[in-house]
Amino acid sequence: MKIAVDTNVLVRAVVRDDKRQADIAAKMLRNADLIAVAVPCFCEFVWVLRRVYGFAASDTAEAIRALLAAENVETNRPAVEEGLAMLDAGGDFADGAIAFEGRWLGGETFVSFDRKAGETLRSVGEAAQLL
Repeated sequence: MKIAVDTNVLVRAVVRDDKRQADIAAKMLRNADLIAVAVPCFCEFVWVLRRVYGFAASDTAEAIRALLAAENVETNRPAVEEGLAMLDAGGDFADGAIAFEGRWLGGETFVSFDRKAGETLRSVGEAAQLL
């Protein structure tokens, strides 16, 4: 089966806070021919692991990298890698993914009222302007 996975399935498989759902999620992920993970799913995944479960940024990045290493996972890898670069630099995964997709769509400079996002993007070599 080729599946488009929701965030809650990934969270259950990683966190295992509900054994029944975790087992179902793990079996589904293990048996899928293809797991399509949309970038917004990764953004939610990071938010839930960090804010709800208190995961460290490094542990969250490790969970994403483990998913990316699976042969059956398909995603917008460049956007996810940009999100990971931001997470590794102390920033927000979603800001990195947004900046990447913005460039892909033709934007040249990420603009935001979020000072940390702008500073972190600049630290990884991206054009960013604080409004």
